[in-house]
Amino acid sequence: MPVEPPPSNWLLPDPRNCEPGANVVGAGADLEPGTLLAAYRCGLFPMHLDGGAIGWWSPDPRGIIPLDRLRVTSSMRQSARRFQVTFDGAFDEVIAACGDRPEGERWINDDIRAAFTRLHELGWAHSVEVRRAGVLVGGLYGVESGGLFAGESMFHRERDASKVALMALVARLRDCGGRRLLDVQWATEHLTSLGAVEIPRDDYLDVLAGVIDERPCISS
Repeated sequence: MPVEPPPSNWLLPDPRNCEPGANVVGAGADLEPGTLLAAYRCGLFPMHLDGGAIGWWSPDPRGIIPLDRLRVTSSMRQSARRFQVTFDGAFDEVIAACGDRPEGERWINDDIRAAFTRLHELGWAHSVEVRRAGVLVGGLYGVESGGLFAGESMFHRERDASKVALMALVARLRDCGGRRLLDVQWATEHLTSLGAVEIPRDDYLDVLAGVIDERPCISS
């Protein structure tokens, strides 16, 4: 089971008090494990702003993937048969691969990577690895607290590899039972093609409040 870190020294903003449509609801604080967990539990996640400060984001609308709406194509099913999937087998490699983007797209900087690695060591951040013939070719990572799994990033080096990671995650969450919320932050065109939908921020916070006391799935 995950280890609860010391509580945060910071008072984080309440997304319900923010302007509708605003995505960034605060700035500052730190990336200590207690701060990160408090943020996810109240509907926030961190991403650095252009000036270098830590921004606390709560998009309106918010992207989620309902577990019963994941779109699995025949290509994804065929790919799943040639890949091997594991959980928490190579967190460092997965977050490094997720951060390997062109310079202007690198939001997973050294601070973010170190912070989520600490969360992983405490049992709160998790990775899904997809391999072919033993070689890592795709995966994703995110944070689990109660019935929330907050997906942070994914990558692929072979076609459909990241989609297979998502398939495996959804299957694991569904098998656990209970109330589950798969948060993907924004419903991008790619994620929408896989079943992601957008819901108003207040609706997201209502759902979050209803799942946060569930037993964890991947951590259990």
